[in-house]
Amino acid sequence: MLYLDERQDRVAGSAAPRASSLLEGSAPGSDVDRIYAEIFDAVMDRRLLPGAKLTESALCQIFDCSRATVRGALAQLAYDKLVVQLPNRGAFVWQPGAKETQDVFDARRALECLLIDKLVALDDLPQRLVPLREMVEQERRAFEQGDRISWLRLSNAFHVKMASLAGNDVLTEMMHGLCSRTTLIIAFYDTPSSSTCSYVEHEQILDLLAQRNAEGAKQAMAHHLQDCEHRMHEPTTFQADPWAAFSIKR
Repeated sequence: MLYLDERQDRVAGSAAPRASSLLEGSAPGSDVDRIYAEIFDAVMDRRLLPGAKLTESALCQIFDCSRATVRGALAQLAYDKLVVQLPNRGAFVWQPGAKETQDVFDARRALECLLIDKLVALDDLPQRLVPLREMVEQERRAFEQGDRISWLRLSNAFHVKMASLAGNDVLTEMMHGLCSRTTLIIAFYDTPSSSTCSYVEHEQILDLLAQRNAEGAKQAMAHHLQDCEHRMHEPTTFQADPWAAFSIKR
């Protein structure tokens, strides 16, 4: 059997950071941490879509571990609002409702504005933005090359990395959680489009930050989030299979 830690990021085809790696101290330390990270990344890469059933027996075979370990990972994912555990039915990837969707985007707008105010006050902001500009260039290349998973990873990482520049670990953790839930919302409602160019809007936001134009950056961010929100349509239909999501052959 081919295990996820052996194949590493082959599924993405590039060095785009996994979503699970974006927080300090996020390196898996136990089997529960490892399985949490792998399922988390499959959800963030949209290999596991909202509503997918996470069958314990299948996950035990995928990760060659005990049910107790799988249950520990699923419990942590449920705590982070990425999985729901239903009595007598099992665990499922979270499916957002209309109110939850609105709440998440409202929270994103408020937090992004707070972070922009903190960033424009930094003396060395232009220098701090250099790695983000490199990330946006990677995002553009991934999009143009049709590397969808790398593009998704980089698009998500942009916001978490931008939050980390403010130096507030709590705000960064909050952004990480909100970005994760936004990814699931988009996966549930959005219709994929070849014209979705998040890297262009990310570049505009960086330019305005470099100019210390807080109001302009906030408006650009609001427009960016509004574009995401307005793309929400009826939920997509799909057949979600954990084996397929993890590229495991039985």
